[in-house]
Amino acid sequence: MATLYTYKGSNIRRTWLLFSGFFIVVIIVGWVFAQVYGNPLILYVAVLFSIVMNITSYWFSDKIVLSLAHAKPIDRATDPELYRLVENLSIAAGLPMPKIYISPEAALNAFATGRDPQHAVIVVTAGLLDKLERVELEGVLAHELSHVGNRDILIGTTAVVLVGFISLLADIFLRSMFWGGRRNNDRNDAGGVMLIIGIVLSILAPISAKLIQLAISRRRESLADVSGALLTRYPEGLARALEKIGRDITPMSVAKNTTSHLWIDDPFAGRPKSQFLHNLFMTHPPIEERIRVLRDMKI
Repeated sequence: MATLYTYKGSNIRRTWLLFSGFFIVVIIVGWVFAQVYGNPLILYVAVLFSIVMNITSYWFSDKIVLSLAHAKPIDRATDPELYRLVENLSIAAGLPMPKIYISPEAALNAFATGRDPQHAVIVVTAGLLDKLERVELEGVLAHELSHVGNRDILIGTTAVVLVGFISLLADIFLRSMFWGGRRNNDRNDAGGVMLIIGIVLSILAPISAKLIQLAISRRRESLADVSGALLTRYPEGLARALEKIGRDITPMSVAKNTTSHLWIDDPFAGRPKSQFLHNLFMTHPPIEERIRVLRDMKI
């Protein structure tokens, strides 16, 4: 049980760093945009929005993510087998029973969300329930419960809202520049420099946010694999599940760039992309590597 909670303090610190970093980035971007447009009100609005978005991401990000996944809740009466599996694993892990949701996707995938173990949610796709054997499904559920125990769920879920907001802010600036929204008196050298800085920031901000999102995701998936295998005492179950998930190329209609890091496997894995971009923006460790690690474990 201690394994699940080893990273609690670290992830809490990382969560606060994410909130603080987001706040600082928005202030910097807001200040630059205010200089470009010659309107200090932009900075005040950016600060206000960053505070609102931090609060929103903490309290409501799980609801936003569930809505994006079109997930519906189940209970003991509607799906007793799935409910019992999660309940038994929760007891073994010493965790509160999470809520369980099903996304009506035919693809094989799952994720966990929520701000803490007392408000955790596990989401599985309909395809996962249809195509995995019991021990394989148990391995996936243990993996997701490990995200809950390792306190990954808050930082992973809030990243959806915060990264999305930074991207939106940059997009608004670029579109306003395209339509000639910059101030008319920016022809002097200082105005031109601020304009260039604003454009560079608007391009780099969402890329930086995405890279932070990916760095968070890759490490937490590897930790959850190991913790989940230790919870079930049967690494082969999760390894076999990952093999099936890796072979599945069914497209996901609910796949979004901002939520891709939450799923147990990249929902865009079956879509064509260059090898360079695939490696740079990969939200998960290579599935072959994850399977190898699991099968090398000695329990």
